[in-house]
Amino acid sequence: MEEKIEEIASRVRELRELSKVSVEDMAKYLKVPVETYGCYEDGTLDIPASTLFEIGQRFGVDMNLLLTGEEPRMRIFTVTRRDEGIIVERRIQYKYQNLAGKFVHKKVEPFLVTIEPRKDKPSVYSHPGQEFAYVLEGSLKLYIHDNEIILTEGDSVYFDSSYGHVMVALNDKPARMLVVVM
Repeated sequence: MEEKIEEIASRVRELRELSKVSVEDMAKYLKVPVETYGCYEDGTLDIPASTLFEIGQRFGVDMNLLLTGEEPRMRIFTVTRRDEGIIVERRIQYKYQNLAGKFVHKKVEPFLVTIEPRKDKPSVYSHPGQEFAYVLEGSLKLYIHDNEIILTEGDSVYFDSSYGHVMVALNDKPARMLVVVM
């Protein structure tokens, strides 16, 4: 997974340099400290999916280019068959599968996210944008901005992802969700 993080970081750095944008300007654009942005580019800190989406928007490229190094080509529609979405290795506690990676100029990024059960509460994180999550299987606890919300199959949540949040699978079973990052 570290190798993948370093590849993404390298593509982000190269894109910024080719665009002649300073590290300080990117940090300001993303509303993160310069040190944090520097860690994104040197691969020591994993870049949140929504931040990659914002970086793509800033430079007019699709998030898929940042993730895989390949430009999406589909313009009218794209079909993603079961278990064939682009795997995005982001965090140990979550498994992401991009459901529209081949479509050009997306306005949102849809993911199938599997949350594996764990004993400890993972780190809370925040990022620019908004998220919509719909629980397909299992149940989970969403921690967001000093709130704890239990979600089960068929429940959904829409939230401002700039507030600290994390999701934890319940009942020692994985939870699967459709997540849309905007």
